Amino acid sequence: MAAKRSPATLPTKQDILTFIADNKGAVGKREIARAFGIRGSDKIYLKQLLKELDADGEIERGRGRRLAKSGILPPVGVVEVSDVDEDGTLFGRPTTWRDAEAPPRIRILPGRRVTSALGIGDRVLARLEEAGRNRYDAHVMRRLEAAPSAILGTYQTVGTDGRITPADRRAKQEYAVRRENAGQAQSGDVVLAEPLPGRALRLREAKVTEILGDLKSPTTLSTIALHKHGIPTEFPTDAVAEAAAMRPTRLGAREDLRGLALVTIDPRDARDHDDAVWAMADETADNPGGWRLIVAIADVGHFVRLGSALDREARRRGNSVYLPDRVVPMLPEALSNDLCSLKAGRSRPVLACHMRIDRDGQKIAHHFTRAYMRSAAALTYAQVQAAQDGKPDAATEPLLDSVIAPLYGAYQALQQARDRRSPLALDMPERWVALNDDGSIAEIRVRERLDSHRLIEEFMILANVAAAEALTAKSAPCMYRIHEPPAPEKVKDLRKFLDGLDLKLGGGQTPKPEAFNRLLAQAADTPQAALINQVVLRSQTQAFYAPDDHGHFGLHLRRYAHFTSPIRRYGDLLVHRALIAAGKLGANGLTKDAAGDMAELGEAISKTERRAMLAERDAVDGYTAAFLADRVGAVFDGTINGVTRFGLFITLNETGADGLVPIRSLGTDYYVHDEAHHRLSGERTGETFCLGDSVTVQLIEAAPINGGLRFDLLRESEARQPKRRSKPPSKKRRGHRRR
Repeated sequence: MAAKRSPATLPTKQDILTFIADNKGAVGKREIARAFGIRGSDKIYLKQLLKELDADGEIERGRGRRLAKSGILPPVGVVEVSDVDEDGTLFGRPTTWRDAEAPPRIRILPGRRVTSALGIGDRVLARLEEAGRNRYDAHVMRRLEAAPSAILGTYQTVGTDGRITPADRRAKQEYAVRRENAGQAQSGDVVLAEPLPGRALRLREAKVTEILGDLKSPTTLSTIALHKHGIPTEFPTDAVAEAAAMRPTRLGAREDLRGLALVTIDPRDARDHDDAVWAMADETADNPGGWRLIVAIADVGHFVRLGSALDREARRRGNSVYLPDRVVPMLPEALSNDLCSLKAGRSRPVLACHMRIDRDGQKIAHHFTRAYMRSAAALTYAQVQAAQDGKPDAATEPLLDSVIAPLYGAYQALQQARDRRSPLALDMPERWVALNDDGSIAEIRVRERLDSHRLIEEFMILANVAAAEALTAKSAPCMYRIHEPPAPEKVKDLRKFLDGLDLKLGGGQTPKPEAFNRLLAQAADTPQAALINQVVLRSQTQAFYAPDDHGHFGLHLRRYAHFTSPIRRYGDLLVHRALIAAGKLGANGLTKDAAGDMAELGEAISKTERRAMLAERDAVDGYTAAFLADRVGAVFDGTINGVTRFGLFITLNETGADGLVPIRSLGTDYYVHDEAHHRLSGERTGETFCLGDSVTVQLIEAAPINGGLRFDLLRESEARQPKRRSKPPSKKRRGHRRR
């Protein structure tokens, strides 16, 4: 029997952890014992040591009682796709994660056939390699198929039966529908269906469960986007009943602001007005040239009580969703369009942010009150800008000197402060779908950007900063709006790309917004201006909500919270409640129990925000495809806005529409994808396609149901004489070229 060793010669917990970490993948107790020469009764010591490490969460037990250091992924595992960045790069998370810390971020690397068809929610079996602190790269081995629980698609009759073509671009197979399972569906209807067991005509069968509308109807496109992303459209009966029972408020103990000419300034088609503004020159002797400002925000917290049916539903929705033909509100219309809306001439309860700024636009004081106001006018951005430019109308003429001029005076001071702060100054045009009265598409164009837009933006940013600072000063809970600096690897990739354009990004390893702005200024008057704005945007992180303050990189602000839109964002309502509680401003403030849920709520509303963004984008894409459907075969000028291993994404100059040129349509050459330089290069011909290149394309396909546009790239000679649609290469050829 082996002699018992002294404790000094036995491995420590750290020795065990180091050994496990140094070995790729999981190890067993036998390998550990062999490595440290542990035999006989000393194995009892090892067993106890491993038990303690497991209890402390330092190691994890996998299959076959194999051991791995906690927080370390195995060499092969199942990964669920959780996000897609602007470049089309997929990111995922492990499907099993026991550690208390956040799971590592997994970049899913391009594969030969699998990754181009993946989307959020898909699962893959992958080889995993560490790529840095809490980061992994995944090499996909195979996709793990899962039958859809519901199918969204277009129904077409085929003989006496029917078929459903899924709206999801990734779905490659149609579904067969027997006549008895079609219900009242007609050809061209967009339907929801459930998959059935068994096959017919070699296709999976399905049963129609709901008819959403005719694909020819423009409103159906928004319905598709809502169903695709699981956005609730109907309010529970108890929430509707609560909203219907609400009654207007009275002044009570509130501050009376009805004597001030506060006005709302919104888009022409706005239905809810949750913010009003006012400004005047500061007449106090200690602030010459300064301004007094009020940003009054609808007191949604007065109506939506914590824990009520309205509150539960608002929390579930997270935010309103804005589509070309409709708004899906966070709150029932009895509140969002009436009692909480700051309508002209109507007295409404508000949470008012009073601020003073100096002549240079620096905020020198702020405080919050619960108040009562009456909007002097409901103005549009275009109206206010026209008045400022010397073309007032009947509504703005009486307000020009007393209301509009002071607003612009304060804005000019705030603009000076903004210029000194140097927030990230990206110029990214926004696509806008204009509809006719019957819901048909009138035009698709870039939304106009006016100084009146910037004025409201600066007032709202200042009020949001004041809210964050007020709560931080009192050590009160706050739902911060966080935008973290770009990841070092993104900055590195950006610099590699800029090298080829003879442009430089300064600022060292962690450039600040002003460094990016200097880069944007260098490119401003060059043909690469739009390109540089695009790649800088793609280098940035995505903003999110959390109760821990990490600042806002893009706005270059130390503290920031959303306060100004509680009708349409649940995060703002949380900030209102926190301000009410911290400032002792009356009832319905944030409770201690609710404050404890802030981290979980931050994650939830960040997800619902992302969901809304995807639905809004999909709806605009669908409308755009419908608008271009009768122009298949037409030739357009465009710009390469994305370069991937499977093709080129093109933005049309005329409408801002985005579509794909599949790599198989570029010719018989083999194209190499250079991810760092956003480039495809032909091995044989040397032909190169790079992000930002101007191109001419022919529209080959427009699919409104999924917003998909497919183009063929035209070379110079073909652009003068558009080519006919050619047959796609054989499967064998495609597989060889895309190996």
